[in-house]
Amino acid sequence: MRVEERFLKYVSYWTTSDEENEQIPSSDRQFELAKVLEAELRELGLEKVILTDHCYVYGLLPATKGCESVKAIGFISHMDTAPDYSGENVKPQMIENYDGKDVLLKGSNSYLKVSDFPDLKTLVGKTLITTDGTTLLGADDKAGVAEIMTAIEQIIASGMPHGDIWIGFTPDEEVGHGADLFDLDYFKADFAYTLDGDYEGEVAYENFNAASADFRITGVNVHPGEAKDIMVNAAAVACEIQSRLPEAETPSHTEGREGFYHMIGISGDVASAKLSYIVRDHDKDIFETRLNKLRTLEIEMNQKYGAGTVDLTIHHSYSNMLEVIEKHPYTVQLAKQAIKNVGLEPLSRPVRGGTDGARLSFMGLPCPNLGTGGYGFHGPFEHITVEGMNTAIAVIKELVKLTTEEQ
Repeated sequence: MRVEERFLKYVSYWTTSDEENEQIPSSDRQFELAKVLEAELRELGLEKVILTDHCYVYGLLPATKGCESVKAIGFISHMDTAPDYSGENVKPQMIENYDGKDVLLKGSNSYLKVSDFPDLKTLVGKTLITTDGTTLLGADDKAGVAEIMTAIEQIIASGMPHGDIWIGFTPDEEVGHGADLFDLDYFKADFAYTLDGDYEGEVAYENFNAASADFRITGVNVHPGEAKDIMVNAAAVACEIQSRLPEAETPSHTEGREGFYHMIGISGDVASAKLSYIVRDHDKDIFETRLNKLRTLEIEMNQKYGAGTVDLTIHHSYSNMLEVIEKHPYTVQLAKQAIKNVGLEPLSRPVRGGTDGARLSFMGLPCPNLGTGGYGFHGPFEHITVEGMNTAIAVIKELVKLTTEEQ
């Protein structure tokens, strides 16, 4: 099956994860795609294929004869799509021989603009797949899923020699829980790669340190006519907390390795309020300084308005995988060589986010991230090319080849 056929099949499944649900999977609908992938892996003849009760799919393509001593490699992608935008009833548009101009998204009459996405200029002449403007596309990360499945099918069909190849598909990556129940006692790869990113020639091994932070504010609500020296307006305290954070240190003012405080939600009234943030930084020390800034705000607000007014809860999300990957440099060297061998210039940039690979690296599985060829994730301007997906497949196959040759 061609990769674009697989991709269009997979995006037809509604797999949006639910950030309000702490269960794994956070949405039962993710099982629908998981069951399809389980069946396809079995049809391809893989062994140890399993779909767990928590919606993880695993499979093993055993080493060919004579390659049993080759290091076991793994490839991993996530099945869920981001809750930022609708992932239901996706209606892709396929544009052959793309002309490099703005693209009309016919469902919403909006445009995918070259001025907003300059990378479109590099896609001229290729087969472009976009949304119709009413949903996200799901290339994050069903492109990665389709690429892995197609690569495995091609490896089997070609008869190329290889060591053990482990496949893993996870739920809930988009809500930060994709690696929580990943079974490394079952998934016996020596190292692995997630496929979850943009430029198909990218290998990423440096990501944000990340945490979520919630301020819960308890006010004192009395009649405003009798409020002097009594009322504490919880909503106003929330606004004050936000005003005390540096305006320039937000996502809209930062790039590269620059970190930020990102207010993702504010709600409440006089009696109670909630303020939610995600905090990010590539530098571990600066990251801790950011968290301490929030802790200091909690103390200062309680000193000003009374003990118990503000309660701060911080949850660690993931860490910068660089400190792990530096101890396993061959994983990056191998990926860069594979990318060069398929005719691309390798690119490594600090990821302004995180991947399952970051978590898995700290769990003991070195796991850099490879690009899938997709862009504009998490919204209606998401797009990808068939050629980009095919190149990502070529990179996977080249990684398998290089690993086998190193035995």
